[in-house]
Amino acid sequence: MRLHRLTLTAFGPFAGSHTVDFDELSSAGLFLLHGATGAGKTSVLDGVCYALYGGVPGSRPGNRLRSDHAGPDTPTEVVLDLTVGGRRLEITRRPEQPRPKKRGSGFTMEKAVTLLREQSAGQWRALSKSHQEAGEELLRLIGMSREQFCQVVLLPQGEFATFLRATATDRAALLGKLFDTRRFKAAEEWLKARRNAAHARVRAGDDELLRLAHGMQQAAGEGSERLEAWLPEGADAGHPDFAPHVLQWAAVLRAAAHERAAVADLATTAAETRHARAQRAAEAVQELHALQRRHAAASRRAGVLAGQSELRDREEALLETARRAEGVGPALELRDRAAARHRRAAEEERAARAALPGALAGAGAEQLTAYGNGLREELGSLAEAVRAEHRAAELAAERARLERETDADEQLIADTGAWLEEWEGARPGHERRIDTAQSATTRAAELAGTLESSRRKLAAARERDLRERELRDAEERLRAARDTAADARDHWQDVREARINGIAAELATRLRDGQGCLVCGATEHPHPATPSDRQVGRAEEEAAQAAHQDAAAARENAQAHVARVTAARDAAVAEAGRTPEAELAASHAELERAFREASAEAATLPEARQALDRAVAEHTRRTRLRHEAESRVASVVSRREVLDQEHAALTGQLERARGECATVAERRAALAAQAERIAAAAGAARAEQETARALKEADAGLADAAYRAGFDTPEAAAAALLHPAEVQRLRQRVEERRREETAVTAELTALDVAEAAALPPADPEGARRAVEDATGGLRGAAARQDAARTTCDALGRLGAEALSRTRELAPARAEYARLRRLADLATGAGENTLRMELETYVLAARLEQVAAAASVRLQRMSSGRYTLVHTDARASRGVKSGLGLMAVDSWTGTERDTATLSGGETFFASLALALGLADVVTDEAGGARLDTLFIDEGFGSLDEQTLDEVLDVLDGLRERDRAVGIVSHVADLRQRIPAQLQVVKGQRGSSLRHRAAGER
Repeated sequence: MRLHRLTLTAFGPFAGSHTVDFDELSSAGLFLLHGATGAGKTSVLDGVCYALYGGVPGSRPGNRLRSDHAGPDTPTEVVLDLTVGGRRLEITRRPEQPRPKKRGSGFTMEKAVTLLREQSAGQWRALSKSHQEAGEELLRLIGMSREQFCQVVLLPQGEFATFLRATATDRAALLGKLFDTRRFKAAEEWLKARRNAAHARVRAGDDELLRLAHGMQQAAGEGSERLEAWLPEGADAGHPDFAPHVLQWAAVLRAAAHERAAVADLATTAAETRHARAQRAAEAVQELHALQRRHAAASRRAGVLAGQSELRDREEALLETARRAEGVGPALELRDRAAARHRRAAEEERAARAALPGALAGAGAEQLTAYGNGLREELGSLAEAVRAEHRAAELAAERARLERETDADEQLIADTGAWLEEWEGARPGHERRIDTAQSATTRAAELAGTLESSRRKLAAARERDLRERELRDAEERLRAARDTAADARDHWQDVREARINGIAAELATRLRDGQGCLVCGATEHPHPATPSDRQVGRAEEEAAQAAHQDAAAARENAQAHVARVTAARDAAVAEAGRTPEAELAASHAELERAFREASAEAATLPEARQALDRAVAEHTRRTRLRHEAESRVASVVSRREVLDQEHAALTGQLERARGECATVAERRAALAAQAERIAAAAGAARAEQETARALKEADAGLADAAYRAGFDTPEAAAAALLHPAEVQRLRQRVEERRREETAVTAELTALDVAEAAALPPADPEGARRAVEDATGGLRGAAARQDAARTTCDALGRLGAEALSRTRELAPARAEYARLRRLADLATGAGENTLRMELETYVLAARLEQVAAAASVRLQRMSSGRYTLVHTDARASRGVKSGLGLMAVDSWTGTERDTATLSGGETFFASLALALGLADVVTDEAGGARLDTLFIDEGFGSLDEQTLDEVLDVLDGLRERDRAVGIVSHVADLRQRIPAQLQVVKGQRGSSLRHRAAGER
């Protein structure tokens, strides 16, 4: 990759557009980038990185790329012309930035832009306008990430000085980012995860086996073999020998349980024999006791039946008399029913005659029937009069309705007339209200634009006053930061000079006549340095340098803050002018009040229009209602006259039909009721005559039936008649007594009962106690037998489950052992004697390559004295191994820790390391050729001879057609390197100045 041209516009400290011609600078192979502190040397390198990757080195935000010195109309832009992968490309990038609005005042945010072009046959053609596509294409051609590019092309030599003194952990962090060893770290984590998962499965299986062992211990019960006695020391759950010992112990438990079960079986058989013998004896005693109780009960019942003989004879005679009276029962029932019907008919006749007129009270049934027929004929003649009466009622109702409708229409005509008279006066008021609201709407629109301009001007005035106060504070802090930075720089220079003098004096104390000087090799020492009163160590020098750098950074930050606040203040002044804030606020408040009043008045426009529309619609509705009402009133008059004529014709007919009643319907209802009463009385008279005849016939039949049944009178037969339920009860009682007498006689004469009565009394309670004793013994033996069998079953089931679980766990245990060895090897544990992790092992190989590549240049820069070697040894316990660096001193034949190198030695060692790392990372990234390199600072610590040697090494990079840019403010380099790019700092921003190799 070779850089040709870089153009920076409004970027970083550069206010305008500035171009760096790398082809011109690279013609001599070595060029110098120099300038005052804070001028923007690093911004040139930031522009290269931003063009390629869309971001700057480190963690600086991309939205702070725009120059604070640039005008609002100058957009921030970076254009880089380069050759990479054999292709000539041009990349243009613009970050997201504000720009002035094309219309009106203020700013709008412009989106970021990326343009990629390629030169082909002397012509530029567009490749892409997409950020993602351009970034992917450049990343593919360069073959390095932004972090790798910043370490390889923009060589941060100071960081590699730190790298030389860093711990193995810090080196691993840097190398891991450069060589992307995340896949090896992922492999470590994957192996650890697999190992942990396998261990969890094995542990779960051992826990399950331990649970089964506890279950077997509980099933075996107290006094059984304990598991702890069978386990070797330390062979708990998780131990490889745990499962075999558990299986052996389980076999012993099962054998003991089977022996106890056999003993329990024998005891249960003996108990069953004793229980059967006792039960048979108890059954014989119970049988004898039952026979003796039967004989005693039969004897008692026979005596009771002998005392009930007279009662038995009376009940049998009563049953015989009732049997004869049953033949008279139907005749008695028939006579009672006839008498009841006759009584009811007589009562109904009396009630019906009581409702008749006095003239008909003694009339017979035939007379009553004839009179009722006459009334029904008169009812038929009144049907037409009923219909006429209904029509007359309808006519009256319709005439009343017409009267009500006429009154309502006349009232409606009066109301609408009054409203229509008021309408002509109300309409102009509605129209004036609409005109007023429309004028307010126009006025509010005009005030809105003025109010927005006033609001922006008031906000700008407040921003202006705030920024002026902030500017005064920022300028004060800037003055303090400048003073602090100057003091820190002076202090650092004093400490550095004292440090150099101290080192010289320290070396002078070791000088001996005839021995070579460690610095120059001379054997004569005419003017050795003398120690000063103040001794300064490396830590104090580095602390002073760090304080100086911090103070310089604080000064630059303060200066940038002043520039930002000034720009913000100027923008606010351009918007608000110098009018006081209070005056602007009062004017804005007055505009707001006027706008609110106009807006409130304009808001009534829709309501005013709606009110007018409602009034017009109401006028139309009321006019229509008035015309309709007048038409209805005119048509009602003729209809009412027709109704009056028809009603007069019906009145005479209805007066004749009503008679003395109020209405025809009333007279008709009275006639119908009278006819009904007469018909009911006639029917009741006929029913009384028929029931009297039936009662006489029933009396004759009853007397005849009593005589045939052997009774003197019907009353005697009725007295002898019993209820069927009573007859049934007496019959059952007689039959039961007979059956009981027969049964008692049979019981007393039975052979087994008589023989049992002759024997001594039985003892069932003693026999029951003997059975209970035998039953208790049997239950105890059976319980012990069941417990022994349950124990055997539980131990057998748990033992089989434990054996099955052990077999299933064997592959998982073997897998865990294999994964544990692999994971320990990858993570630096177990058999890994160097305790080196897999990622560290890979990084160690890369570091070994870097050390070999760096030693080639380090030997030349140190006149063949130093080389860098990689070591796997650990510096101390607990520190990673594999990332050690040693400096081999060929003059003394010793190896030194790189942290013990002096300042100059550290510089060229770190520079050699940076160059070696560039070569290795380039190869790692695919071998893309890097034709342009930059080296940042560190040359101020070198003496003249060492500086020459370092420049010779850098100049030797041209052998590979490389261009090397040195970023430094060391004055001596300006005399040694002809091709220069100077960054000049000014109040209006920085600028660039080129000097070619042949210029003076």
